[in-house]
Amino acid sequence: MSLIPFDDRDGVIWFDGKLIPWRDAKIHVLSHGLHYGSSVFEGVRSYGGRVFKAREHTERLLASAQMLGFEVPFATDVIDQATRDVLEGNGITDGYIRPVAWRGSEVMGVAAKQSKIHLAIAAWVWPSYFTAEARMRGIRLNISKWARPSPQTAPTAAKCAGLYMICTLSKHAAEDEGYEDSLMYDYRGFIAEATGANVFLVIDGKIHTPEPDCFLDGITRKTTIELARARGIEVIVRHIMPEELAKASEVFVTGTAAEITPVREIGPYSFTPAQITAQLIEDYTQFVNS
Repeated sequence: MSLIPFDDRDGVIWFDGKLIPWRDAKIHVLSHGLHYGSSVFEGVRSYGGRVFKAREHTERLLASAQMLGFEVPFATDVIDQATRDVLEGNGITDGYIRPVAWRGSEVMGVAAKQSKIHLAIAAWVWPSYFTAEARMRGIRLNISKWARPSPQTAPTAAKCAGLYMICTLSKHAAEDEGYEDSLMYDYRGFIAEATGANVFLVIDGKIHTPEPDCFLDGITRKTTIELARARGIEVIVRHIMPEELAKASEVFVTGTAAEITPVREIGPYSFTPAQITAQLIEDYTQFVNS
């Protein structure tokens, strides 16, 4: 199957305040964001033309930028409207939206406070993050050799480009070994997350999920916790050791792209997607389409 490059498509992208032709949305090769990782982004979904948790995503984008020491030069309401304009301009109802902000090319060097801050928003039709077949039977994860870093070494609460380098390395290694994704531990050896999704374990009828103190506290993660508690299912947020996977009967991951996806295998551990996972998938699907 041939890929359709993301730089050669029909449509429009919102770029620094206006919609422009998709192929014209370009940056210079000496942009600071490319060389030094001074870039933040969001992954957002639309269902039936409605942007899911639009304000939460916009606020997180702005907060991530502040953690990287810069301010996005557009107000929250402007960004929210721009997101709607991009969907309408591309004729998308069910899709994926990617806002991204970065330092420009005015200064080339580690220190770049005088660089212009840019913002672009693109959207496209989005298939399942994992194939339908893999999702229904549960995906397989290996164990990454890379660990989520300490908050003292990186702005781990930000959704910034640089923090995803080890995710790409981990996912590529997993795919090379025949897995769909990879489970990452944190710098202390606790279970952290998958490469682009948060992790949940079902143990004795209760849901356990890692404390997000050195990785992203996902918006889908928060939604899933709310849905589970609304069902009367106890959710425990805590540090989880890898060997506790042996106690789990069900495991699933959550994220904007992954939504709620069952897991059937992590390294030497096997799980069977069952009632709790199925119920939350149903509840989430109803919630995002309501």
